[in-house]
Parts: sequence; C-alpha cells; structure tokens
Amino acid sequence: MPDMAHSVAYESNVYGYYHYNTWDSASVFKRRDLSNPGLPVNGTIPRGYAGISYLQDPAAQAMLMAHMRGATGVNEIAVPINGNVPYYYKDTPEERVRASAEINVNPFPITAKGLAQGKELYDVFCNICHGAAGNGLGYIVSEENLKAAYPAQPANFLQDTFLNSSNGRFYHAIVYGLNVMGGYTDKLSYEERWQVIHYIRSLQAKEKKLVYDENVNTLNPAYGVPASKVRPVAQTMTDNQPAPDAAPQQEKQQTTTDGSHQ
Repeated sequence: MPDMAHSVAYESNVYGYYHYNTWDSASVFKRRDLSNPGLPVNGTIPRGYAGISYLQDPAAQAMLMAHMRGATGVNEIAVPINGNVPYYYKDTPEERVRASAEINVNPFPITAKGLAQGKELYDVFCNICHGAAGNGLGYIVSEENLKAAYPAQPANFLQDTFLNSSNGRFYHAIVYGLNVMGGYTDKLSYEERWQVIHYIRSLQAKEKKLVYDENVNTLNPAYGVPASKVRPVAQTMTDNQPAPDAAPQQEKQQTTTDGSHQ
C-alpha cells in the first residue's frame, strides 16, 4: 500500500516529486503550478482601513480609527492597519475628472507628525521631479543635471490650477500616475498618500504666505482639518491622573443596642 507512505496529493509550496506520485500524468494541471501560492478570491478586502474614506465628518473618521485600534471599548481588539482601501475609480480621463469632482476631504487631520512623514516620503518619491519646493524644478530637469533629458515638464504644484484643485486630483494621480509619471500604489500606503498630499498643501501655503499646520489652515479649510480642531472621541484614565472625586455620600444613621440613633 504505497499510498500510505507517499500521498498522491500535492502539497503546498513543495515542488519535489515522490517516487509513487503520478499527479502530473493523471491531471491536466502541473503540480508545480498548483503548489504555488494563489491569489485571494476576487472581491477579497484586507482587514484594515476599508471604508474610512467614505466618512466625510472628521469626528466620525476619528471615531472609526479609535474603534479599529481597540480604543473605544474594554473588550475590543485592535485591527491591524494594513493601509489598503478600495478605490472605485478607473484609470481613464473621465474617471480622473470624476475623482477630482467627488473626492476632496482628507481623511487624516493635519498633524506635525503627518507633515514630517509627508515631507520624508515626498523627498524620496516626488522631489527629484517636482522639486523640493513643489515648483516642478526637480533635479531631473534642473540645470545642475548636465544630462537632463525629460520628455515632459513635471507639474508645478505652486500654480493656481493645482492650488485650486481638489485633493482627489492629487490622489488619483498618485494611484495611477499621469502622462510619463507612473503610479505609486505599490510604494505608498493609503495613509502615506494622504500625508504626501498634506505636505504638498503645506508647500502651497508657504508659497502664498499662508499657514497649513496642526493648529491653523488658512490655505483652504476644505483641504484639511487641523488636529487641534478635531474633537477627542474618547478619553482614558491613566495611572498618572488623579481619580475623580467620589460623590458625597449621605450620612447614614446607625442604631445602637439601646434603640438610640447615632
């Protein structure tokens, strides 16, 4: 009974063949192909950010994030943040216009940490083309680069056409790319894309001598909500905080053995 020692079934991630295994000769599929890791079922959504992009109210967004991190209940379990959110716009000019018209709210408040992260990511992925100031004069097209040869001028984010553009125009371009620029979905997570957009807005504000930070947004209130303007959705007690004063209890009368009251 050789099958008791050598199973005829194939094993995941195992490409070697057993002496008695006849899978390939008995099937139209190659065992190696079937042993390779497969893709998830169509429509599968990773646990994480899915759905937060549809909440327009910053307080509701903060509530959802707190819930996902297990901060709104003692019995909740934090959901691992995987940075994946469905994007229901296609890579076509018509869908780009639709995304620009329908998407504007940045789901993350403006924070000092987020702007610092946005700057770091911008310097890595965007600076070389769009320039440190966002003026489209990155090293790849600058006079400092003696071998500069670029088929198209990178976008100048400081122009009014970009300053007045919705956040959706930037997000769609980051997802799919535009013209000679490729997409960055495999390089920037959901939150990172939005933090880069925050940083671009801060560059625009700097050019216009306005303010775009965690305390004030004088560039355009629709582009981002400062963290100081977002109401806390939950408060927790820490060991360093004094316990709240107990409500005064009414004095209770005690009866003695002789029937009198104290």
